[in-house]
Amino acid sequence: MDDKALLDAARRGDADAVRAALVRGADIEARDGDRRTPLLLAAIDDRVDAARVLVEAGADPDAKDYRNDTAWLVTGVTGSVEMARALLPAGPDFTALNRYGGTSLIPAGEHGHVDYVRFVTTNTSVDVNHVNNLGWTALLEAVILGDGGADHQEVVRLLLAAGADPGIADKDGVTALRHAERSGYRVIADTLRAAS
Repeated sequence: MDDKALLDAARRGDADAVRAALVRGADIEARDGDRRTPLLLAAIDDRVDAARVLVEAGADPDAKDYRNDTAWLVTGVTGSVEMARALLPAGPDFTALNRYGGTSLIPAGEHGHVDYVRFVTTNTSVDVNHVNNLGWTALLEAVILGDGGADHQEVVRLLLAAGADPGIADKDGVTALRHAERSGYRVIADTLRAAS
């Protein structure tokens, strides 16, 4: 019963209830029906206060659910810098891969999470040139799945500044520059040309 109370409290973001459930003996690594831990549930819904309590109590930031997500990997999807900052003291594995074989930086590139990309590239050892199962890096994903707008333009600049290699091509041999040109993303194309 205490495990369910802990999972529910983490999902709601009720830090006091999380603390109380832990004091009553709830398993900090309890799992719901989708194999999500309290910390992962807190990360999914950006419940930072609850996550801080769990991190302080020793929750595992690398516990994977049925989809291969971890609390850290989820931050790349949500773009939550505050959650990423809260998870750092837990020592998350920056090489952990999601179900697509990607690091947290790759979905962040796709979604145009500027502040997150800036934070991760300056505060962690996440590999900016990691290639996922689709054959894409964070740079490629920002161009291929982005909209070419201001946020994706800035993400491209940040990735390049962090050492992203514009010469890495997708599985079909197409570079980020060529994708940008095909999509009519002039500013991104110019940025990539200057970096090549």
